[in-house]
Amino acid sequence: MTTKRYILIGAPMDCGKRRRGCLMGPDSYRTAGIADMIAELGYDSEDRGNVVPAPFTPDTDIGKLYALAETIAWTRALTDTARAAVAEGFPIFMGGDHALSLGTVAGVAAHAAKINRPLFVLWLDAHPDYHTPDTTDSGNLHGTPLGYVTGRSNFPGFPDLAATVPTGNVCLIGLRSVDGPERDAIQATDMQAVDMRAIDETGIAAPLRRFLERVKAENGMLHVSLDVDFLDPSIAPAVGTTVPGGATLREAHLAMEMLHDSGLVTSLDLVELNPFLDERGRTASLMVDLTASLLGRRVFDRPTSSHS
Repeated sequence: MTTKRYILIGAPMDCGKRRRGCLMGPDSYRTAGIADMIAELGYDSEDRGNVVPAPFTPDTDIGKLYALAETIAWTRALTDTARAAVAEGFPIFMGGDHALSLGTVAGVAAHAAKINRPLFVLWLDAHPDYHTPDTTDSGNLHGTPLGYVTGRSNFPGFPDLAATVPTGNVCLIGLRSVDGPERDAIQATDMQAVDMRAIDETGIAAPLRRFLERVKAENGMLHVSLDVDFLDPSIAPAVGTTVPGGATLREAHLAMEMLHDSGLVTSLDLVELNPFLDERGRTASLMVDLTASLLGRRVFDRPTSSHS
């Protein structure tokens, strides 16, 4: 991973749900010093600015679904952007709500298929986001990206996928808010789903290590999608979908350090940061710190001691 060129891409997508504010996310990451952090670690980065959605006609009668046309437009633009960027380096998509992953994962999957490598996806989130437009009760399309990229049916109007992600290549960690239809659908697949009770009982390292071993064994590319609500809201309040009981500071940093040690990660989403709900940039800074751990910075020194 140290040989990668890091490409920062803003995705101020704010139509995946009704509560606004995520459009300010990309600039909050910039203000929190994400480019400076990458430079301090000795790497090069390039900030390509913010993606804009493809042209679209706003919905006049959206029915149950919120901002469908706009979400499809963002998906088209982000798919093309992600496909090109991952061919050139290590893209970091700074969101924006989690609907941006409709496009980022689709684009990365298309590139992986082109070079004949399997794509694996690590979903760090309180929610599985495995709905389809038919199953979502809220109509918020930020709850559908994993359903879309794994090839679930009934996504009318969305771009045809160049490649889907097999459900067996998906690992969800941090779950603690799962709707009934999602639960039933996930249990019918071979996804690796790890809820917070499992983490309480066995820790975060064991399930993550098992997943990383599979990625390595299959020479896979690994896309990580990190949602702010993966974290406990006591340490990361800047999210509109707070669910108590999330990952602690050390659990989150340990996961990032393990990902770095694996050398397998090839792209990253940072999603659902709503600066309007933050406390003096606290959450944005934490997300940048977690990204630093993923790129190789250690929270604590680990000196090797000699014992006689």
